[in-house]
Amino acid sequence: MITQDQLKEIQTRKDALKMYLDVDNKKIQVEEEELRTHVPDFWLDQKAAEAQMKKIKQLKFWIEGCAEVEKAVEEVATGFDFVKEGLVEEEEVDALYATALDLIEKLELRNMLRHEEDKMDAILKINSGAGGTESQDWASMLMRMYLRWCERHGYKTSITHLVEGDEAGIKSVSFSVTGDFAYGYLKSENGVHRLVRVSPYNAQGKRMTSFASVFVTPLIDDTIEIVIEPARLSWDTFRSGGAGGQNVNKVESGVRARYQYKDPYTGEEEEILVENTETRDQPKNRENALRNLKSILYNKELQHRREEQAKIEAGKKKIEWGSQIRSYVFDDRRVKDHRTGHQTSDVNGVMDGDIDAFIKAYLMDNSEE
Repeated sequence: MITQDQLKEIQTRKDALKMYLDVDNKKIQVEEEELRTHVPDFWLDQKAAEAQMKKIKQLKFWIEGCAEVEKAVEEVATGFDFVKEGLVEEEEVDALYATALDLIEKLELRNMLRHEEDKMDAILKINSGAGGTESQDWASMLMRMYLRWCERHGYKTSITHLVEGDEAGIKSVSFSVTGDFAYGYLKSENGVHRLVRVSPYNAQGKRMTSFASVFVTPLIDDTIEIVIEPARLSWDTFRSGGAGGQNVNKVESGVRARYQYKDPYTGEEEEILVENTETRDQPKNRENALRNLKSILYNKELQHRREEQAKIEAGKKKIEWGSQIRSYVFDDRRVKDHRTGHQTSDVNGVMDGDIDAFIKAYLMDNSEE
């Protein structure tokens, strides 16, 4: 059974959460914000109304989360006392403790997502590395892993562009992830992912190493102003669809935005390509591609701010966006994150979308004091 020290620890963490989150003040804020929704013309401005309701929902999340933690910890304390009287089994108290601890850790983890962009939706892009079919198959496995993770957490996904592999797998894919704090959690996946396995595509059954890159950007909305210079933007159109036959779109509904980006801080120039084949409507695809381009430009500004912040905050670990971050070694039954040192032998679980422990380790390792 749990010890007195374990009980005291979760009680201390519960009190610290309530104090840090300033729950009493948030309750007052909810009352004030809800009063704003009672005005007669509140829903005339749909976007402003939705933003206001979202603000209230976020405040209630913390209030309800703390209330749930408080109730769970009280149940553990009560059960702990009842064991002495023989009214409750030790196993029941252990189960209550596990539940309370899980609620505390989830709330602490969400509290680490404090940046403005953390609460946004996300765009996740996967590119296969050099290596042909093997790397393209690896990219498709990563796509499935992330889609399953999104499914586990109730996030809505929509594939915006997909390029299939020559024989199997995919060359690249981009998809949106919609839901609270989607970017805040998925930002941990930025970087190169390495696969080591006995390849099914190698006749000699040799052990092969494959790479795929994952790039996650916050999906901005209309409330954030990003300036796109028209003179630097050009458009191409192309036919979109499947591998052939009736699935091929007979009109050029696919769009490709080419933006000649100039870094305002370094003066370096690069061409940014954004493709969208999400719908069969070219104007809608243009709108989606433009939104994705804005998200990329917004992310570049965020990276610059993070780099400047890292220079100021001595000793803080810098996020290496382009580095190899994780290795998946199938025959050794091991997945290891090289940034945090976290690893697991449950390879099948990871490839089925169970990556929460890696995300948590990353956020804890990079959280601010």
